[in-house]
Amino acid sequence: MRYAMAAMIVGIGAGAAQAEVPRVAADIAPIHSIVAAIMGDVGSPDLITPPTASPHSHQMRPSEARALDQADIVVWVGHALTPWLEGPVGTLAEGAHVIELIDLDGTELLDVREGAAFGAHNHDHGHEEPKEAGHGDHQEHAHDKKDAHEEDGHDGHADEEHAHADNGHEEHAQEDEHEHEEHGHEVEHAHGQHAEAHDEHAGHDDHAGHAAHGSTDPHVWLAPANAAFWAGVIAEELAEHDPSNAAIYKANAAEFINDLKALEAEIEAMVDPYRGRPFVVFHDAYHYFEHRFDIEALGSVSTGDAAAPSAGRMSELQEAVMATGAVCALTEPQFNPGLLTALGPVKLGEIDPLGAKLEPGPTLYPDLLRNMGSALAECLS
Repeated sequence: MRYAMAAMIVGIGAGAAQAEVPRVAADIAPIHSIVAAIMGDVGSPDLITPPTASPHSHQMRPSEARALDQADIVVWVGHALTPWLEGPVGTLAEGAHVIELIDLDGTELLDVREGAAFGAHNHDHGHEEPKEAGHGDHQEHAHDKKDAHEEDGHDGHADEEHAHADNGHEEHAQEDEHEHEEHGHEVEHAHGQHAEAHDEHAGHDDHAGHAAHGSTDPHVWLAPANAAFWAGVIAEELAEHDPSNAAIYKANAAEFINDLKALEAEIEAMVDPYRGRPFVVFHDAYHYFEHRFDIEALGSVSTGDAAAPSAGRMSELQEAVMATGAVCALTEPQFNPGLLTALGPVKLGEIDPLGAKLEPGPTLYPDLLRNMGSALAECLS
């Protein structure tokens, strides 16, 4: 990646650019990475959810609440992925320009898959090519999304509020005491919003680990076409806030998109020899990646992130593994692979949709996709 070079190419001094650089907050590490690539040397976005924490149940630290409070622009996937963040975005970031990526016209969407064994699925939902990004395309979607959420599976990931309960809690204990005092009112409010969301969504059956039938799969960042589309949208938004650096943002976006095309070809070559070999995942987070590279999973162990599967679900998946001769089962850094060993003599691998083991920054997103392709190919080999 050469995003840092764009400032030199267009000949604008970094010192002059820093004066009007907008403050940007991003919800998860892959989105933060895309924003960081577009900003390049001009500035650095703030990350709200560390890559080691669950995006479904993270509780913000004071520094993260402050980042939202000070943001000029907020970029997040949306309520379907992080329902707890909707309240803080609406209060702490009340004056910010909000880009909710899942609701943008041009974002490719796929439905949540059901059952332990996915079987044949209709992929017609949202498969039109993402259109050219422009500020006019997304501005009307960038703020109030309540109606869209209600139509699009407001109960999605209900059980996932309980996921990764231990992830990220040690980092709260390490917060500076002075920072807690200075920003305590922000965190108290944000945690209150989280508690309300938890109460609202608690008590659903185990199928609520993802959204109801026909709802949208929120793991939209794993479609490279979405990342390319969003790069243009983000560049336009940054340029509007910071016209003096508009050329840098647009040059970085163009470079990001070109590099992403090359990366897609690289991943195609990785997985091409193994298409048609069945594999199982711990939970259904990879639909967009699988669909792009035409290498679809047989099924998933869990109904949601870390939601314990029923005996019936495990039995159904075991039968599917035996019937198809599945050779690979993929877990994630946050999960114990023990359940996967119960499926039979399959090769175990690890795949990471969030970048838990990667350094946040402009290279995290391409490294994430590359690592996913490599892990899948290695497990299927």
